[in-house]
Amino acid sequence: MGQPFVVTPKIKLKQFDPNFSNGLDKDEIREETAQLHKRIGELQYLLYSNARHAVVVLFQGMDAAGKDSSVRNLLVHVNPAGVETANFKEPSSEERAHDFLWRIHKAVPRYGNIGVFNRSHYEEVLVVRVNKLVPKEIWQARYAQINAFEKILAQNNVILLKFFLHLSKEEQAERLRDRLQDPRKNWEFRASDLDTRAHWDEYQVAFEDMLNECSTPACRWHVLPADRKWYRDYLVAKRVVEALEDLKMSWPKPKEDLSKIKIV
Repeated sequence: MGQPFVVTPKIKLKQFDPNFSNGLDKDEIREETAQLHKRIGELQYLLYSNARHAVVVLFQGMDAAGKDSSVRNLLVHVNPAGVETANFKEPSSEERAHDFLWRIHKAVPRYGNIGVFNRSHYEEVLVVRVNKLVPKEIWQARYAQINAFEKILAQNNVILLKFFLHLSKEEQAERLRDRLQDPRKNWEFRASDLDTRAHWDEYQVAFEDMLNECSTPACRWHVLPADRKWYRDYLVAKRVVEALEDLKMSWPKPKEDLSKIKIV
């Protein structure tokens, strides 16, 4: 194994190569990705005009896996008026006063819009678990709660596309060094990134459990090799286009008989 994969449990994360690119040509794939991005822009217009479904594109991964750049590249031809983005960091005091899914459900986009989650409710079985912020019985119960929540979304015309950006430890080191050395990227570096890196193995176990416990028929996880940014972007764009085209959208009919309308 070692290729991009839609997770049908049980999988072993170590079987997947973060540097895999299927032997494809980099320049050719970049051209194809550019066309896919344009197609997303076209399909978003249909999604917006129909307003019957919402689409959420969710990214999880280690620091420097490419969550921000994946979002930026995906939306290059999308009308910002039809996009809602959410970046889930440490919960605020108000968010901590509610159940852990409250802030997530509140961020689900309205029908007709595309939503992007940079991190997500899965932080509650990743960071919370590795840093031992709550007892095991609490974070372990959240797998079932997440599955129930995502099933509700699917039953209510919310398409949730979940991408795990699988980065190698070596590539992460290179990207973190780049943030230190490039003045334009210094602002991206945080000392806490190194604290997270120190728990690399624990995070890999937590990610594997996340993928196995929460890849359901209603909402599958996608494991994407993240060492090669151009291939990662291609896979994300391809899957988003497929999901939008699967809706088989057409232009909505006008609410009035336009043949009787004259503009003078």
